[in-house]
Amino acid sequence: MAQSLKTFDIVAIQEVNSGSSGAQAVGKLADALNRTGNKWTYSISEITTSDNPQERERYAFLWKTGEIKPKGKVYLASKLRNEICREPFMGTFEKGNLVFTLVTIHAIPKKKQPETELKYLKSIPQLYSGNNLIFMGDFNCPESHTVFNPLKKLGFVPAFTGQKTTLKQNCKNGDCLASAYDNIFYPENKFKKLTSGIISFYTAIQWDMVRKVSDHLPVFVELE
Repeated sequence: MAQSLKTFDIVAIQEVNSGSSGAQAVGKLADALNRTGNKWTYSISEITTSDNPQERERYAFLWKTGEIKPKGKVYLASKLRNEICREPFMGTFEKGNLVFTLVTIHAIPKKKQPETELKYLKSIPQLYSGNNLIFMGDFNCPESHTVFNPLKKLGFVPAFTGQKTTLKQNCKNGDCLASAYDNIFYPENKFKKLTSGIISFYTAIQWDMVRKVSDHLPVFVELE
């Protein structure tokens, strides 16, 4: 994981186990990143406030201290805890003269209709006004779904269109990807996209190990 992530300035992780093992795993990843040539640090969220204890999780941000500076504390979007099962994790950061706020979310699964909670993302620009927002995470929903139309009308555009990011149980004849669930939405009037892509880590290791790492591919975007 560290080798896959070491070239980036800042990383958001969803679905961190709410027990002590989750925080320890993020710490181990930060230690591994610190051995790749740059100084990294991280921050982990409180446990999300789902009514179902089995759905409670944490999030994490990791960043290069030489490139990124945090501004204030990171926090769960408590104003949406009643509307979103695992309320988004938010943090404001700066690189040079650019200040931006990341909003990362792990939506409920497809079978539970994630659009029923994703519709509340459109309220974040008003609830947390004054922030230069970038939405990201596992939406369990493709960017083509109409639930994202309000965000798009507010000027947010997806980094990917139709890009599958989840891994199938079995990979046959190179067909390994299942659904276009992970994305990054950024305000087109504030940023120019330079590059975006997926990290196909499954091509570098044996398939029986792949889903022990993750059933999703990391996605990235480079903005200016």
